[in-house]
Amino acid sequence: MMTGASLSLNITFVSFVLALAIGVVVGISRANSKILKYILAPYVELFRGTPLLIQLFFIYYAMPITGFSLNNMAAAYVGVGLCGGAYISEIIRASLGSIPREQEEAARASGLNWLQTMWCVILPQAMRVAIPPLMNSLSTTLKETSLVSVLAINELTRTGQMVYSRTFRPFEIYTAVALMYFIMTYSLTLASYWLERRFRGGPA
Repeated sequence: MMTGASLSLNITFVSFVLALAIGVVVGISRANSKILKYILAPYVELFRGTPLLIQLFFIYYAMPITGFSLNNMAAAYVGVGLCGGAYISEIIRASLGSIPREQEEAARASGLNWLQTMWCVILPQAMRVAIPPLMNSLSTTLKETSLVSVLAINELTRTGQMVYSRTFRPFEIYTAVALMYFIMTYSLTLASYWLERRFRGGPA
């Protein structure tokens, strides 16, 4: 069970890093360009509008027909990452929109180019706004890793199913699985509170 939990955490963090990278790029692009906003809209709406389970099935089982195939772990990383990236992009876009326009104008007037303005002025302020929903997205990603069990990955949920099939003790097994998910998720919640206090300048 601990091995399964460790694999769940591995999938969570690798997928979340991928999702964060995608989300930041897509979010900034959609917030600053009307053309890119509409070009990238189908990706965002498609992955937000379809179940992650179907996305995993499509990536792992349907994509090989086109000649593009991934092993089950890679499919899990890509599927969870792409789905999370669509949601994170909207978090980033909304956070950027919360920064007053005068901030960018003042930075540009002081001689900074667009990239310097975004990296040094706008994005740091936007990330302070984005931290709570981003940490919530990380917790959601952890819980969504239970779906990758359909790809024959022995993460926590599938491990629990395998132990149950050998012991026929569902109450004890699934209680333990639920408790382990709760401990991991609650730990991330505590980490998010710590980060919020750090970014707001309060005591850690």
